[in-house]
Amino acid sequence: MRAINRFHVMDAIRRHGPIARVEISDRTELSATTVSAITAALLDDRLIVTRQEGAIRDAARGRPRVMLELNPDAAHVVGVKLSPHHITVAVTNFRADLLASLSLPIRLDRQPDAVILDLVEDGIRRCVLDAGLDIEEIVGICVGLPGVVERAGGVCRQSPVFRERNVPVAAGLKRRFPQAAVSIDSDVNLVTLAEHWFGDARGLDDFLVVSVEHGLGLGILHNGELFRGANGLSPDLGDLTVRPPETSNAARLASIASEAGILAEAEVLLRGTEHERAFRLDRGMAKVLELAGAGDRAILALLAGVGEALGFAIANLITLFAPPKVILAGAAMEAEAALLGPLRRTVAMLVPPSLADVAEIVVHRWSDDMWARGAAAMTLRDLYGAPWGTTGPAPRPPPP
Repeated sequence: MRAINRFHVMDAIRRHGPIARVEISDRTELSATTVSAITAALLDDRLIVTRQEGAIRDAARGRPRVMLELNPDAAHVVGVKLSPHHITVAVTNFRADLLASLSLPIRLDRQPDAVILDLVEDGIRRCVLDAGLDIEEIVGICVGLPGVVERAGGVCRQSPVFRERNVPVAAGLKRRFPQAAVSIDSDVNLVTLAEHWFGDARGLDDFLVVSVEHGLGLGILHNGELFRGANGLSPDLGDLTVRPPETSNAARLASIASEAGILAEAEVLLRGTEHERAFRLDRGMAKVLELAGAGDRAILALLAGVGEALGFAIANLITLFAPPKVILAGAAMEAEAALLGPLRRTVAMLVPPSLADVAEIVVHRWSDDMWARGAAAMTLRDLYGAPWGTTGPAPRPPPP
C-alpha cells in the first residue's frame, strides 16, 4: 500500500507539478498526513524538489506556498523501439524530457537474434553518449517491440523482429547493462502510455489504441492502468479470428488488416506491372498510398476491405470496453477516405445504438521518438513505484 500511495503522489506531481501538498491530497484522495510523510521521504531521496512560488501565498500564513516538482536529475532512463526495419533509441531524464534520440535503419528481421541485441546495445551506448551521460548513470532500460511479449519474464514469445520464439530479450540486455533495470513490453503498450503522458489522451484514464503496423497491436488503458494478461502478456489484436475455418485454417485479422497483410495482397495485385519493383525496394506501402490517391480501383477495393475488417474489430472493442476514445495509428491510415471511410461506416453500423455516441475515433501520426519515449515512460513508472530508501537514486552532494 505504501508503494501504491507513493506512486500516486509521484504521478500527481508529474502530471500537475509544480503542485502544492494540499492539491496533491485533493487529487489523490490521500490524507494530508500521508501526503506529507510521502513527500518528505521523496525530498530526502531527492526524487522531488521544492519551488517557492512568490505570487502564490498560503492563505493562513501569508508566506509563499511551497510547490513540489520532479527532480529531472534524479535518474536517467533509456527507451528502445524495435521494428523489422528500424531501431529507435531515446534517453530521457526523470521527467521524461527527451535528452537525445537516434534512429538506425536496419533490417532486423534479417539478423540473428544475438546480433540484434548487439545492435541494440550499440544504439543505447551511442545515444547515451549523445545525451552527455555516462552509461553508469542509466538506471532503467525498456524495449518495446511488436508481437507477443511476456513482460514479467522479459521474454518475447513471438515477433516479426526475431527469427526464433521465446527470445530472452531482458536477460540478454541485462548482461550487457548490469547496472540498469531492464524490461520489455509490446510496442503498442508503450505508445499507449506515451499518449497518456504526452499526447492528446493526457486527460483520459480510459481509452484504446489500435496500431496498424507490420502487425496489429492493441493497447488498453483502464482506470489509468495498462491491461495485461497472465505473466504480463499484452493482447495481440492481429490474432483475432475474423471468420470460421473453411478448411483447416481460420482467417486471422492480421492476415487481412495489418501492414504485412496489405502489402502481401497488394504485391499480388500489382505483380507483372511497373509498380512491383517498389515492393522489392521496401517501398510497398508508399506505392499503395500513391495508387490509392490516384484512384486505382484494385487498391481502393483492397483498402476498403481492410477498413471494413478493422471496423468490425473496433466495433466489438467499443461494445466490450465503451472507451471514450479509440486512437488509430499506422502508415495505412494515410489512406484517409479509402480506408477510414469504410472503417467508420462499419463501426457506425455494428455498434449498438446505446453506445453510438460513446467513443470518438481519432487518427494520430506518431514519430519513432514517440514510441521510444513511451518506453522511457514505462521505465519511469516502474521507478515511481520502486521502494527508494534514504540513499535515493541521485548522487548526494559531498559534505562541506
